[in-house]
Amino acid sequence: MPETTARATIDIHAPRADVWRALTEPEQIRRYFLGGAEVQTDWKVGSPIVFRGEWNGQPFEDKGEIVTFEPEQELAYSHFSPMMGKPDDPENYHLVDITLDGGAGTTSVILEQSNLTGGVRDEDRASREQFEQNWHQMLEGLRDATES
Repeated sequence: MPETTARATIDIHAPRADVWRALTEPEQIRRYFLGGAEVQTDWKVGSPIVFRGEWNGQPFEDKGEIVTFEPEQELAYSHFSPMMGKPDDPENYHLVDITLDGGAGTTSVILEQSNLTGGVRDEDRASREQFEQNWHQMLEGLRDATES
C-alpha cells in the first residue's frame, strides 16, 4: 500500500460479520456515510463504485473502483471527489483501505487513506487533520449504526 495520507481507527462492540454488513449493504451505509449517501456497486474487484448525496448543503457524486473485497477482512476502493476542485486524473484519486480485525464481540476497524498513485504531497500534509477528522466521524457513525 502507498504511504498513508490519513488514518482512523475505532473499536466496535459487535461481531465482524455485523460490521462487514454495515460496510457493504447500501441501506446500512446510508445510515452513517457522508450524510446519508447512496452507494452503488456490485462489490466485485474492478467494478465501479459511486457515492451520491449531499454534503454541507452541496449535492455530490463521487466515484471510484473496487480494489480489494475480502469478506469480513478488507475492503479497498479508489475514490475521486469533484468537490475537491481538481481534474479527474489518476493523481487526484485516493485509495481508501478498510481492514477488520478482532474476535468474538469486538471488531477493530482500521481505515487508511493514501494517494492512488503513491507519495504524500504538501497539500496532503496540510489536509491530513481534516481527512482524519472526517474519517473518524464516519467510523463513529459506523460504530453507532452497528452497535444499535
